[in-house]
Amino acid sequence: MVSTTSKDDELLVQSAAGDPDAFVAFYRRHLGAMLGFFLRRTGDPELTADLTAEVFAAALLAAERYRPGERPALAWLYGIAAHKLADSRRRGRVEDEARRHLALEPLSIDDADLARVEEMADPGAAESAVLALPAAQRDAVLARVVHERSYAEIADQMRCSEMLVRKRVSRGLRALRARIKEPR
Repeated sequence: MVSTTSKDDELLVQSAAGDPDAFVAFYRRHLGAMLGFFLRRTGDPELTADLTAEVFAAALLAAERYRPGERPALAWLYGIAAHKLADSRRRGRVEDEARRHLALEPLSIDDADLARVEEMADPGAAESAVLALPAAQRDAVLARVVHERSYAEIADQMRCSEMLVRKRVSRGLRALRARIKEPR
């Protein structure tokens, strides 16, 4: 079983080696955490979205300097976030240097986007959605996604076929997407 920490480390190393899908996976794994981090500290969904975008842009640019084993990738990302927040408070605005360097367009955020930021930053929403799943789906999703166990291990524990576990995970994830309105 690969730990979450080593999976994050691996994703950053692959990203630095030129694998864009690895960074996308890293981004998706930690987007909600970064949104929550900034929203709790700023109380401003628009500023939260700007800071989050800048953190991931800076992380993308700095991925090749990340050294696995020195500290976990998530701690490294939170370090970038803390620096971006401090810089933003000191300057009274979000510094968008990393986004400009990557030639990313400025964020255009409407009311629906702001509501989505607040929704994604609410860890309770995801937890409630998971708890609302039928027990078999919930257990399969948690074992596969959170604990990163193999389908074979889960099937063994649940005393069913791997195919059934795959169906439970697939259906559970589909239900979670619908409940927390995650874009596909």
